[in-house]
Order: sequence, then structure tokens, then C-alpha cells
Amino acid sequence: MFSHIDHIGIAVKSIEAALPFYRDILGLKNIRIQDVPEQKVRVAMVRIGEVKVELLEPLGEGSPVQKFIEKRGEGIHHIALSTDDIHGEIRRLRAAGIQLVTENPTPRGNEYEVIFLHPSSTGRVLIELCQPVKGRR
Repeated sequence: MFSHIDHIGIAVKSIEAALPFYRDILGLKNIRIQDVPEQKVRVAMVRIGEVKVELLEPLGEGSPVQKFIEKRGEGIHHIALSTDDIHGEIRRLRAAGIQLVTENPTPRGNEYEVIFLHPSSTGRVLIELCQPVKGRR
């Protein structure tokens, strides 16, 4: 099963424009910015307690986040749930009839293995399952 909400993803046009609100106004810390080319995004992670907020900036026109922003504007993109058995969860969810966005999990940098549940199966909410790479939490 799932242990906790790992992070909430927020689509933004520009991390540099959005970050001052989260850092300076809300006072969130532990800022880490990195490109994730395999998902065509640049991310900034900030923490509030045990939950992270992930600002997602598209890297180019082919980015799914760019398509999201064009269709819906900036805002909440997904909720990520943490698991220690992503493959077991995938089997369980498929057996329950839940549709996945991709067939198999993919790495996100060297931090997570991730897969998304299709919003048509989740009440129109994009849900990411993430399994931290061993030794990373």
C-alpha cells in the first residue's frame, strides 16, 4: 500500500517567477532545482513538513507539462503517493481496472521510479506513484 503523500506537483510557466512565492512568502525551504530531461521538465522541490511541493516547468514544446499549461493553465498538476513496492501496486491497480498513462514505471533522475494513473480512472485527478530509490527518502 501507500505510506504517505510524497509531493504535490504544480505546473508553472517559470520556476524563477513562481519560486519567490513559495520561498519568500510561504517560507518553504530545502530548495533543490534540477532538470529531468526524460520527463521534459525542470523541477524545484521545496518542503513543508514531510511533504514536498514540486514546481514543474516545461522543457520545450513536447513536454506534457507544457500541454497541461496550454489546456488548463498553471496550477495543481498531480498528487504523488509513495510506495515501497511500485510493481506490486501496478499489478493490484491493473487488476482493479485502473488505467495507467504508460505501461511501465520510468526513472525520475536518480531519485524515484514513477508511473502515473490515468485521470479517467481516478476521478479526473492525475496521480503519480513513486518509489524512492533505495537509500533516498
